[in-house]
Amino acid sequence: MSDAVASLTIDFLAWLDAEPRAYVDVMEAWRTSCPRLTVWEDAIDAGFVTRRHLPGQPIRVELTAAGRSFLRSRTTGNASA
Repeated sequence: MSDAVASLTIDFLAWLDAEPRAYVDVMEAWRTSCPRLTVWEDAIDAGFVTRRHLPGQPIRVELTAAGRSFLRSRTTGNASA
């Protein structure tokens, strides 16, 4: 994963960590046609995010335990840097 993609992935995971997001909002904000910026696809492939559908509600995108762990490992201690 390149530094740019890793940085964007961390941004994406932090954005989701703030609150579960509707799938349509995630696609509007993070979908790209650029083959070099595959943040959404990389996060799905790595198991960092999941789609959840509850009856009567829109599909939501949420962090998985692996996504939270990855985010924490990349952000813990970086606030002072």
